[in-house]
Amino acid sequence: MSNSSSISHFLLLPLEDTRQLQLLHFCLFLGISLAALLGNGLIISAVACGHYLHTPMFFFLLNLALTDLGCICTTVPKAMHNSLWDTRNISYSGCAAQVFFFLFFMSAEYFLLTIMCYDRYVSICKPLHYGTLLGSRACAHMAAAACASAFLYSLLHTANTFCLLLCHGHALNQFFCEIPQILKLSCSKSYLRELGILAVRVCLDFGCFVFIAFSYVQIFRAVLRIPSEQGRHKAFSTCLPHLAVVSIFLSTAFFAYLKPPSLSSTSLDLTMSVLYSVVPPVLNPLIYSLRNQELKAAAWTLMTGCFQEH
Repeated sequence: MSNSSSISHFLLLPLEDTRQLQLLHFCLFLGISLAALLGNGLIISAVACGHYLHTPMFFFLLNLALTDLGCICTTVPKAMHNSLWDTRNISYSGCAAQVFFFLFFMSAEYFLLTIMCYDRYVSICKPLHYGTLLGSRACAHMAAAACASAFLYSLLHTANTFCLLLCHGHALNQFFCEIPQILKLSCSKSYLRELGILAVRVCLDFGCFVFIAFSYVQIFRAVLRIPSEQGRHKAFSTCLPHLAVVSIFLSTAFFAYLKPPSLSSTSLDLTMSVLYSVVPPVLNPLIYSLRNQELKAAAWTLMTGCFQEH
């Protein structure tokens, strides 16, 4: 039996065996990374430079873009490196860091999406109290609470995971270090403690989901009471991007972690991990920019300004 202290590295899942397909995956991940960097970077720059976008909704959108960048930069560069250099190795400390940062950015994103739902709820259902409930200090406190909660959870989860005894080798059936794959290597009874932490996380996620669902029920009821069609359309246009992002995030993550064991396979696990870890950071900027005229105008002004300078 070998414990985690005797393992110097892990072996990640090779995406393909042939050199041509490995290079193809490298190019694919490179394109995805550049798209995520461009889209999220444009949102961050537009919100930071556009003074009329300094509102709670865009403040949280800026933070969401930062977490998307963090998430894509945690998993994809190592996968690109392995595909380019035909290797599978990731160091023990590198794996632990990858688990921590992936958990941190994914948790922070989910908490931010919940806060953004609250922002939409107050904006539509309690517009007269919007300035009071979502002042600059309140927004900063909520964003800080989301990051602090994600940090504490990630630290606890990562520390507990890498204290487990591992006696089933060191090969992970995933292209990045993922906790469910590490748990499969464990032979220690302390994995029950890890399952306890997972149960707490599931309860927390379910609480956020219930809050989001309840808020949107109230939002749709309030929108349908708006007398003018233009007013209803404007209200829906501010909610639909957020609802689309939440739906993509939750559906892919929940299916990846809660699917029946009978459906589990290496190819399906790999596909679902790409869908919930790589695709949302690319789609989120596109979803928000397509439905938000102010954001599109700010991004266009920023791009045209840069072109004129050059």
